[in-house]
Amino acid sequence: MPLSFQVVRSSSPAPFRQPVRWTAAVCLSATLTASAIWAAEPSPAPLPRAYTIPTLDLSGDTARQVIVDREAGQYLGHPTTVLLEDGRTMLCVYPKGHGRGAIVYKRSPDGGRTWSERLPTPASWSTSLEVPTLHRVVDAAGKKRVILWSGLYPARLAVSEDDGQTWSELKPAGDWGGIVVMGSVEALKTPGHYLAMFHDDGRFFTAQDQRKKPVEFTLFKTFSADGGLTWSFPEAICRTTDVHLCEPGVIRSPDGKQLAALLRENSRRRNSHVVFSDDEGRTWTAPRELPAALTGDRHTGKYAPDGRLFISFRDTTLDSPTKGDWVAWVGRYEDIAAGREGQYRVRLMDNHKGGDCAYPAVELLPDGAIVTTTYGHWTPGEPPYIVSVRLKLADLDRLAATPDRN
Repeated sequence: MPLSFQVVRSSSPAPFRQPVRWTAAVCLSATLTASAIWAAEPSPAPLPRAYTIPTLDLSGDTARQVIVDREAGQYLGHPTTVLLEDGRTMLCVYPKGHGRGAIVYKRSPDGGRTWSERLPTPASWSTSLEVPTLHRVVDAAGKKRVILWSGLYPARLAVSEDDGQTWSELKPAGDWGGIVVMGSVEALKTPGHYLAMFHDDGRFFTAQDQRKKPVEFTLFKTFSADGGLTWSFPEAICRTTDVHLCEPGVIRSPDGKQLAALLRENSRRRNSHVVFSDDEGRTWTAPRELPAALTGDRHTGKYAPDGRLFISFRDTTLDSPTKGDWVAWVGRYEDIAAGREGQYRVRLMDNHKGGDCAYPAVELLPDGAIVTTTYGHWTPGEPPYIVSVRLKLADLDRLAATPDRN
């Protein structure tokens, strides 16, 4: 029986329909098996390498910065945070090492202004092989949990049912793995149902290295129907070889009808890309190149109270005065959907060693303050450490209106 599959060529929701610039890719519907091969269209001409919107600079504003953790001679990297339901308590995890190492765990009682000492963790957390990520989830009966993912093969999961006071050990989520599992966990419209996304380059999805030549990057989706306790066997969304699309960061449209996944482009030949879903993650459009203003690694975003988006990431724009730094983008979802540059960019902190910084977390506090947290080489000649920056978009708007803002 022939395979059933679908390539969706819908770039954005009405009324923001634009001519589509597709990337050569294998884009798979929910019914297409992972072994199927699809002949793709050739890539169009690249979009411009540089952006034209203003860049604001907060890197010298040390009053906004809070050191979460720092250890002499020790690399501390790749944090994620979660804000609890009380709107004040924040949890933060990160590895002792570059992308791998024992998981460090801290807690803030005051929205990230101060942080605890390092807290005890289950024994298995010392065996983490990849960037840990935290997510709040709730099942259909209203049971609330915080889950922690640790990736590569096999992907493992830990659970807390008391707001992070106690945790389970890390346990395999299934006979599969991947890279940055899970950078995104998105609540779906059905209570207790979640979508999670990650990627792999052939090395870690199975127990055996399955890398191809040329290397093939695959985006995966997996679903939970029980509030994050168990997850379906991952299905491929898209495979690419000419560009290396990875680390999906999911943002839901303001009307709730669409999901957009912003994608790192790891070959460094093109801008970042985006894919869209209009059916709660079941099917996705082919990848579309984003403007240079949104080009970076590990996009993480939140809506401000006025409806604008604040998206934080590592700047990997091909032509940028802040390349390699920790930056943010401010604009609207409609800008992403229509392929527009947005309102402005912000340099949050100046990184002093290449592009080794900024797998950022972003939290929105009840007063409208944004607390974004990441690692970087903030002091020349020293290992990276964890810092938060606190701001409101009104602060940025005032800075943007100042003639000598830079």
